[in-house]
Amino acid sequence: MLQTAFIRENREKVIEALGKRNFEAETLVNEVIALDEKRRSTQVELDTVLSESNKLSKDIGELMKSGEKAKAILLREKTSEFKEKSKELSEILNSVSEELTQVLYKLPNVPADIVPKGKSADDNEEVYREGNIPELHGEAMPHWELAKKYDIIDFELGNKIAGAGFPVYKGKGARLQRALINYFLDKNTQAGYNEVQVPHLVNEASGYGTGQLPDKEGQMYHVGIDDLYLIPTAEVPVTNMFRDVIIEEKDLPVLCTGYTPCFRREAGSYGAHVRGLNRLHQFDKVEIVRIEKPENSYAALDGMVEHVKVLLKELGLPYRVLRLCGGDMGFTSALTYDFEVFSTAQDRWLEISSVSNFETFQANRLKLRYRDKEGKNQLAHTLNGSSLALPRVLAGLLENYQTPEGIVIPEVLRPYTGFDIIN
Repeated sequence: MLQTAFIRENREKVIEALGKRNFEAETLVNEVIALDEKRRSTQVELDTVLSESNKLSKDIGELMKSGEKAKAILLREKTSEFKEKSKELSEILNSVSEELTQVLYKLPNVPADIVPKGKSADDNEEVYREGNIPELHGEAMPHWELAKKYDIIDFELGNKIAGAGFPVYKGKGARLQRALINYFLDKNTQAGYNEVQVPHLVNEASGYGTGQLPDKEGQMYHVGIDDLYLIPTAEVPVTNMFRDVIIEEKDLPVLCTGYTPCFRREAGSYGAHVRGLNRLHQFDKVEIVRIEKPENSYAALDGMVEHVKVLLKELGLPYRVLRLCGGDMGFTSALTYDFEVFSTAQDRWLEISSVSNFETFQANRLKLRYRDKEGKNQLAHTLNGSSLALPRVLAGLLENYQTPEGIVIPEVLRPYTGFDIIN
């Protein structure tokens, strides 16, 4: 959530920056400023009334001590008026403050200066590419056909149990999934991330804290009877571990990693590009989360990008890195880099990771602060990244490593799988 003071002091800059997202912000920005002025003037009026009421109470006390009871009784009548007025002003202040918060929830994060302007994924900038696209044999198949041929993923059985988008992994397919999760977690912990296991459901406050609510409410599965949400990513519970927390500066940065299943309704998703593992309602992902001092967060983001590059290089997958344009960037992000692997059998790029810096946007919602050396509380910067999301990584591995003899397992995964080929 953007800070009200920042919007007030940088009105034109905010409107212009949000234009990179193709977001018409002027009306909301003006509404924020007007509500903030009303909130501040009401607060001043309330403070004045409370101050006068306190002074009156002291005067009454002095009159009672001096025996001027009649005068004290007369002043008490005025005290009642002050109480009524302060109650009325408090109610107005609470109402205006809540209205201001609801308007602020509608404003996305301001993009960083280097974010390109654009409307869609077509306007993203490729900033890096590595790996050779393999030459496949003449009988090469897309991963959904390979999964059926080798009986490692059963999409029809998942459809029977839950519905489309909920595959069942079997045999070596299940073991390969587990191998990827353990490999990613091991690489993350070796890089200094502290592993955590977190709930797979979160409350409404957690959804608002990281910005999934109200922006993506329709994309989250909601357990109505308990008012809980199935997590769309481990980012939500992991980052919310630090909601309403003040971290000592000496304890920064904070680095966490965790594996969770992820649940997304993906309403409106259909077509050839969502076949197989390309888009699921439930999938596995290993996440990395960082809490940083503001001056260190962009160096940390670069480090996260390099970390994901290492994973893909070790897996031997051809990949590219994109800097997302304003129109394709998430609601809460200030800067996002997407990683895509090339699916040779499908002849297309598949997104497998997003690494983002949210600056103070999430921290302001979360009231996540750090105490600096002078003892002042400052908003921290939060970052997160997929390290990695499994479905499309698995799709890339199955398709790019297929041979006439079977699907070869990358060497780095063999200690985890216990086998070197699926046949």
